[in-house]
Amino acid sequence: MEETLFGTQDKVDTAIQRLRAFEPPEGYFVAFSGGKDSQCIYHLCKEAGVKFDAHYSHTTVDPPEAVYFIREHYPDVIVDKPGITMWQLIVKKGMPPTRKVRYCCDVLKEGGGRGRIAVTGVRWEESTKRKNNRGLLELNNYTRHYIKLMNDNDEARRMFETCTMKSMHTLNPIIDWTSEDVWEYLNSRNIPHCCLYDEGFDRIGCIGCPLAGPAQMRKEFARYPKYEQAYLRAFEKMLKARAGNGKPYQKWQTADDVMRWWLSEEKQQKVDEDQLSFFLLDA
Repeated sequence: MEETLFGTQDKVDTAIQRLRAFEPPEGYFVAFSGGKDSQCIYHLCKEAGVKFDAHYSHTTVDPPEAVYFIREHYPDVIVDKPGITMWQLIVKKGMPPTRKVRYCCDVLKEGGGRGRIAVTGVRWEESTKRKNNRGLLELNNYTRHYIKLMNDNDEARRMFETCTMKSMHTLNPIIDWTSEDVWEYLNSRNIPHCCLYDEGFDRIGCIGCPLAGPAQMRKEFARYPKYEQAYLRAFEKMLKARAGNGKPYQKWQTADDVMRWWLSEEKQQKVDEDQLSFFLLDA
């Protein structure tokens, strides 16, 4: 018999038991985005009766609808504002963020929760990578390109992890849930969701996030043209800054050149990303 949310295995009860099992005296640090997965985590913590404080990292490139939704339905969520904007960060790093070099997540979204046990809505289903045989408690691994971030939906992620670089632990209590499980949970409890889901969005994240892929990025820029213009201005400043530092790009002459590359297909980006990742080390 196929398992469902309330079927042969009650995944809600299992997630609640996971939350209760690892509850620290000071309470959990709940990473909240306003998306369906983080909503699940928030309400599961409520049902579990565990102590927690939920934090929303305002990245400066968040969809306005998500910001308004959180403000209206989750007034108790703490809004953490970064000390730098996405536009300033692009200039500082000297390159746009890519699928493999996501410095923006580390700076704009991953700053909180140090020394705490963070709870996230990471789920295996959202990754196409193969599961491996690593244990329940492990160090987050890294490659030469990037450090695995606490919101990476990689199938190598485990239910409970610890990251020495961030001095924090991460608990992913719904890591084995499906999207259907998430929606069944929210709907069974009449929990409202952000309107973007009703308008064809599969995920709620930063506008222009390279993880969404070129097609979704174009869709978002068509909906939010002011954000696209803000990226172009940042790219222009980035090019000028690199030229001023004696490290000009030979391939990119204008902000439009950068944008065209940024919105190109992943296969075309791969070689460039491997090359550009070295610039991150110098930024």
